[in-house]
Amino acid sequence: MIEISNLSKVYTMGGESVYALNNVSLTIAPDEFVAIMGRSGSGKSTLLQILGLLDTPTSGSYRLFGKEVSHLTEDALAIYRRETLGFIFQQFHLLPRMSALENVAMPLLYSGLTNLPESPERLMADVSLGDRMHHRPSEMSGGQQQRVAIARSMVNSPRILLADEPTGNLDTLSQTDILRLLGDMHKSGIGVIVVTHDDEVGEATNRIIRMQDGKIISDKSKKKIVTRPEFLYTQKKNLQKHNPFTYFLQLLQEGYRAVLANKLRSALSMLGIMIGVASVIAMLALGRGAQNSIESQLKGLGANVMVVRPGAVRVGGVAQETGSPARISYDDIEYIGSSVAGIKGVSGNVTSRAQISYANKNWNTQVQGSNVAYGEIRSATPIAGRMFTEQENKTRARVAIIGLTVVRELYGEENPIGTFIKINKINFQVIGVMPAKGGTGWRDQDDIVVVPLKTAMYRLMGKTYVDSLDIEGDGKASLDDVGDAVKRALYSRHRIPLSMQDDAYQVMNLADIRAAVSSTSSTMSVLLAAIAAVSLLVGGIGIMNIMLVSVTERTKEIGLRKAVGARHTDILYQFLIETLAVSISGGLLGILLGVAISLSLSSFAGWATSISSMSVFLAVFFSVFTGIVFGIYPARKAAQLNPIEALRHE
Repeated sequence: MIEISNLSKVYTMGGESVYALNNVSLTIAPDEFVAIMGRSGSGKSTLLQILGLLDTPTSGSYRLFGKEVSHLTEDALAIYRRETLGFIFQQFHLLPRMSALENVAMPLLYSGLTNLPESPERLMADVSLGDRMHHRPSEMSGGQQQRVAIARSMVNSPRILLADEPTGNLDTLSQTDILRLLGDMHKSGIGVIVVTHDDEVGEATNRIIRMQDGKIISDKSKKKIVTRPEFLYTQKKNLQKHNPFTYFLQLLQEGYRAVLANKLRSALSMLGIMIGVASVIAMLALGRGAQNSIESQLKGLGANVMVVRPGAVRVGGVAQETGSPARISYDDIEYIGSSVAGIKGVSGNVTSRAQISYANKNWNTQVQGSNVAYGEIRSATPIAGRMFTEQENKTRARVAIIGLTVVRELYGEENPIGTFIKINKINFQVIGVMPAKGGTGWRDQDDIVVVPLKTAMYRLMGKTYVDSLDIEGDGKASLDDVGDAVKRALYSRHRIPLSMQDDAYQVMNLADIRAAVSSTSSTMSVLLAAIAAVSLLVGGIGIMNIMLVSVTERTKEIGLRKAVGARHTDILYQFLIETLAVSISGGLLGILLGVAISLSLSSFAGWATSISSMSVFLAVFFSVFTGIVFGIYPARKAAQLNPIEALRHE
């Protein structure tokens, strides 16, 4: 039952108070068929909007089925509205992107009812549109659209039906059909309240309330109203509601339907996200590939390895190199290997550039003399042939192992094993080919010839001291501790004064170098990804802009959804999910584009790339994050719209 007492609605216009309703008191039974009539500006539409919980009174009391509703919150009004009331609008307010059946079922998204006795399909049949349920509103006449609106108003089994000029835009034949349907609804036990200025519509009802200047001037019943003891149309006590997951899926479906309704605009919105995600994936893949390449090259230098070189001893602040005691002799190799704990292997090295030739081909390369341990320490065990032996080193044998670049330049496809090359016009037999090491920014590690250390010192280079030592730790002791122990051994052996020890020997820990390079590479990867992520920001701003436009364009739709029972959070979630639909779709397309770009860079440009699952996860995460961050404002703006003002929006 509707009971209103001293109800007023006041608007302030230009500093003056205008009464749309002025102390109206009224009682309507839940099964009456009532017409509220009056000229434009009489207050009849304002009264209907307050009765329908779309608007709130300035003062007075309104009790609906025994509950005071004049001061309920917006969400509480929405819940009570969808459980008790149904609406029929003069402008139909059907969503053009939905079929007739989907328009009828739309209120169920917010009520969540799943086992109603009247299904949307049956309601479509009840209004004689069973054969048109899959047509869109644009494919229907005005009368058919109004019948769809009537079916929609009945889908939640309301107790009272509110109709605002339901025949105002219809021809005579359609008006007759609509009045017949309203009469049938009343006979089934539903209360019907119609706002109209048409006397013919008023005569079809059982009670006519006339208004003027916000007041009721007459209230006449044509026959006695027999109030039914119980609502006859349907009982809602045992109705079930769908679970949150189903609700989310329906919102997602609604979101994609809205996105697909404006394909070009949505595609342009997705473009920014797609480019941003693709850039992040491609840049991370490029940075990770570069990092893996560098780590592979450093690994080729040997694991757990340090390099010891003689420094320039300073006397009086001046570097003293010639005749400096800070030298490394050949005998130091064996001494350090046997006297310093924590060492697995030691190799002495001397290097020089040399011209090498084979047949009619010449090549200038690096020649290095090393011990037998070099192969193990530097992971340079030949992939073809063999390593030279300690006996060959002692006898200064003229044997050599060569890198792949030398093989390519001198031999092409020919097998070099067993052939002779000239190094500075001295014949050397090739006994092995080293594995691929790759190139760095400063040197091609495969452009090298390695010969026995003594052979290099006394037959090729005329050196009496070793240029450097490669020392491999046993993995048990810290390389820093081993390096300090090596320096102390060399200080003692060469009697380096305490004042000269700081610069006497340099120890380079390749593990530290690897860590530093990896850290730098990781930093560059993050920097590249951060730069690429700027496009995600731009894409997010684009999405927010489009969604704000969408909110403006769909203001009436928002008002309709609130009128049929959507709460503040329902509208918020719906528009937020629409934003997520755009951003996630753009993100997925961006992943495909990013992978394609990464593969293209690897295949055609020859750049090292490596796509990780983490980069894909980050891309998806940021696309979702972007959608949420830039979708919240438009969604909140939509959710905060007043339902009646939204319905009036032009």
